[in-house]
Amino acid sequence: MLLAARGVFPDDAVTVVPCDDDGAAAGEPVALPGGALARYVARHQDERWAWPDTATWYPALVERGVRVLRCHDLRLSRAILAASGYCRPGVFSAGPAWRQGQAHPAARDDAALFDWPGGEATLGLDEAGREARLQAEAIRTSAHPGRLRLLVAAESAGALAAVEMTWAGIPWRADVHDAMLRRVLGPRPRGRERPALVEKAAEHLRTVLGTTALNPDSPAELLAALRRSGLRVDSTSAHTLEGVDTPATRALADYRRLARLWSANGWTWQDRWVQGGRLHAEYVPGGVVTGRWAGHGGGALQLPKKVRPAVVADPGWKLVVADAAQLDPRILAALADDRAMIAAGAGSDLYRGIVERGVVPDRRRAKVAMLGAIYGATTGDSARLMPSLAAAFPRAIGLVEAAAATGRAGGVVTTRLGRTAPHPGAAWRQLQRRAAEPGASAALAHAARRQAGDRSRFIRNFVVQGTAAEWALCWLAGTRARLAGLAPRRDD
Repeated sequence: MLLAARGVFPDDAVTVVPCDDDGAAAGEPVALPGGALARYVARHQDERWAWPDTATWYPALVERGVRVLRCHDLRLSRAILAASGYCRPGVFSAGPAWRQGQAHPAARDDAALFDWPGGEATLGLDEAGREARLQAEAIRTSAHPGRLRLLVAAESAGALAAVEMTWAGIPWRADVHDAMLRRVLGPRPRGRERPALVEKAAEHLRTVLGTTALNPDSPAELLAALRRSGLRVDSTSAHTLEGVDTPATRALADYRRLARLWSANGWTWQDRWVQGGRLHAEYVPGGVVTGRWAGHGGGALQLPKKVRPAVVADPGWKLVVADAAQLDPRILAALADDRAMIAAGAGSDLYRGIVERGVVPDRRRAKVAMLGAIYGATTGDSARLMPSLAAAFPRAIGLVEAAAATGRAGGVVTTRLGRTAPHPGAAWRQLQRRAAEPGASAALAHAARRQAGDRSRFIRNFVVQGTAAEWALCWLAGTRARLAGLAPRRDD
């Protein structure tokens, strides 16, 4: 393993130290002048590199045509190990006093990442070496060293892939995108004006609500107008208005559909994220607390169906589309070792397999029931079908119910490979204590029950979604390694 630290690549000098897998120095440090790291890495591509932050260090290498096969991302790995229930408590207590917080501008606060003092890319060589050794010790002394070692390797490989995916981009036909926008929204407007068809939808909404001065993008004005029209609602959110079928709510839904397309994936979005026929979205590994990726601009993780036709393979190439069908319930079946549910998912459609076993009458209900079990739905078809699901798949349903009970009590769960859910905060525990005191008000008790219910649903989902994210990371790392082994095309 080669440990790179000190300096801000590519401009500053960088020091590289050969290390063993435990982070101990195994050779003399190599001092590289500014700009020399790319050439050095190119000569040592087969080595496993360790550095403070892939998102900071790797882009400049990729831009220079240098790829790294394997790395150990100290920032992402510490976020996992410091919180993991598999690790021995206090293993990081001797480490540098790094503050917990937002380590990458695209990372979410709840991702439990870490800042390095002085900046994420300027970790000193001694501190980097000490951190590498602490992480190796945390894995070695953990309850499941093999699982954690696989998890941090997959997380680090994902960080490499994210940088490469941002740099390479997605093939994008701007002309196809523009034609769709003109067809759905009207011609491109000037400045901040609404496109013609968006403004037409706004005018229709104003007419239905009987007002000429409404700004449909103002929640306050919109709420007042809805109330004047006779709707007794407390919010203009889609969730609040769901199931309320009136001319006003239909007109509002039509306006929002068009306005959302214009603001989220319209011409301004195209100008910002599409260059040279490629969509260069940004990906954030570990950006969600469960370990799923997040996106920072570009929205490539959730491209709306309307704009997907603009994704067209380059001439002479083909797009390969893969779908891990019903991944979360399949992961649940494997986690629980529920043989009946595993058998139901032996084919390509797990929901159809559930129907064929007579658990529920049709595929739609099978999907509703299973997702309800994973996400904690307590009403509607999900709740009514839960007894049948529990009878058919007792181990799987028992696993998520046990996780839910743990969450309701303020506990945490850990994924298969070792990512642990965050503990509830002090405010959560304080409310639960106050509600349990003699003489607590009904309102306080209700708030505590609601808070505990939210926590329960989060934890029951965490163990499944987090393990599914680990599976996806391992698949991504394996696919990336196999692609790297393919011989390059002669006409590249």
